[in-house]
Amino acid sequence: MDFINDDIMQYAESHSQEESELLKELQRETHQKVLQPRMISGHLQGRFLSMISQLIRPEKILEVGTYTGYATLCLAEGLKKNGAIHTIEINEELFDFQKKYFNKSNHKNQIFSHQGDAKKIIPELDLNFDLVFIDADKSNYSHYFDLILPKLNKGGVIIADNVLWSGKVLHNDIPEKDSETLGLKDFNDKVKADKAIETLLLPIRDGLMICRKI
Repeated sequence: MDFINDDIMQYAESHSQEESELLKELQRETHQKVLQPRMISGHLQGRFLSMISQLIRPEKILEVGTYTGYATLCLAEGLKKNGAIHTIEINEELFDFQKKYFNKSNHKNQIFSHQGDAKKIIPELDLNFDLVFIDADKSNYSHYFDLILPKLNKGGVIIADNVLWSGKVLHNDIPEKDSETLGLKDFNDKVKADKAIETLLLPIRDGLMICRKI
């Protein structure tokens, strides 16, 4: 579902800061070589993630779902000098692709990649985070939230992608087999009801949920 007119999106992109040459190269190669390239964060959302990170100036970032690493590099732009971003990806076939671009980045020494199931990796990370980006399997968003919230510093921010899911979350007659839509509806309701956080759902691309720990 297109929530915003294509011409408006193009105008917004043309009046936003340009992405770096490295990000342009990453985006091109993702579309050339990787299945489902539309999963990449892309220019406008990437600049949004970068802006939020630069406003927060986080020391520790957690990313659940690396894909080809576009959002990782955008988030890293706001890290403090001694900061680090820990990014988790279950698809081992993407690891070399990510590493190629991470190694070209000025933030290469601040990026720590974890390969495997985020539900197992997150509890093993003995860290607290200032900023978290969730963009992984939608059926487990609520589970990730439960694991992350205790590790989120006061004032810390969680951003979750795809929470509008092409408008499917508006439907009430969702079949049980559609675990992704059901998972997103559960997540959206869960964070809205949680008194420990403030929430804002933005209709950017496929929906971004912003949660701030009070």
